Amino acid sequence: MLLADHGADVVKIEKPNGGDEARGMPPYVSGESAPFMLWNRNKRSIVLDLKSEFGKAAILELIDQADILIENYRPGTLARLGLSYEVLSERNPRLILGSISGFGQTGPYSPKGGFDLITQGMSGLMSSCGPKDGPPFRLPIAISDVAAGVHLAFGILCAVQARHQSGKGQQVDVALLDSAISFGVYEAAHVFATDERPPRLGQSHRGSSPYEVFQTRDGWITIGAAQQNFWETLCDLVNLPQLKTDPRFITNADRVLNNALLVGILGEKVRQQASSYWLEAMDRAGIPCGPVLASDEILTDPHVLAREMVAEVDHPTAGRMKTLGVVAKLSETPGAVLGAAPRLGEHSDEILAALNTGVASKLDR
Repeated sequence: MLLADHGADVVKIEKPNGGDEARGMPPYVSGESAPFMLWNRNKRSIVLDLKSEFGKAAILELIDQADILIENYRPGTLARLGLSYEVLSERNPRLILGSISGFGQTGPYSPKGGFDLITQGMSGLMSSCGPKDGPPFRLPIAISDVAAGVHLAFGILCAVQARHQSGKGQQVDVALLDSAISFGVYEAAHVFATDERPPRLGQSHRGSSPYEVFQTRDGWITIGAAQQNFWETLCDLVNLPQLKTDPRFITNADRVLNNALLVGILGEKVRQQASSYWLEAMDRAGIPCGPVLASDEILTDPHVLAREMVAEVDHPTAGRMKTLGVVAKLSETPGAVLGAAPRLGEHSDEILAALNTGVASKLDR
């Protein structure tokens, strides 16, 4: 999706009899999966049975003229289909093969299947999330999946840049587990520095204080005032100037050590006023803060709309649809959402007709 948003011609190869299983994910708009439509905008779809003679011939022709091939099979699956990187790179030395899997192409767990849930649990993310006491918490967003996609796009672009110099492609190997682990930067630093398991902190931050979610009289806000100038300004704003000279809270390190006590003191003050009162006051004072919004609230926020993080596209079945916008704003070559997600096999004939050698078109489909 990221590559397609920035101008790549992305051909999605789907299996017969239903295609990508994500096409069945709810909720639906006019019978079309809303999540599938979001993830697959700007792409074209072709249906191929890679185990058939026709499908094999067609995909080899596609790969011969491709810059990049992306796959998310278990390691070894492409090789069993006769499509290993060694085989493909011999046909097309400039080919970049991007491979996403649960545990990567190497290591003892490589053959295992892995989903976002599994890798969240193994990566340390789940054990770090949630209240200080209680069961591990899964992030309700597919953080491992999304992170792996971002890392793969980055790795592919690195490989493209290297190809400019060498003329050769390479394989980019990204694992969901590695991607999830990469988020635990503070937790890893704690382990490497102390050889101890990081304690679960609930809403608190391991290295900054105050850096917290606070309840107000009518809701919740976030305050990030660990930086010394923000801290001192916050003390004055909440009418607690004595905290600035309290030896328990003088430096950020002091405040982290005594965070629970500090949050209790600040929380009592913050609960006395409405969210709007504190947000306006802190904005005027230059203290980083924000409301806690639900998804429907942020997707109608005027700033988010001004940043074009909500786009619209016409789908042939679902009609005019909203989708997420493009994150990276390039000044000269901006990305865009130009096309809706394809219907299953919508572009099969178009793509096959454009193949160079015509081998696939001569076979019995």
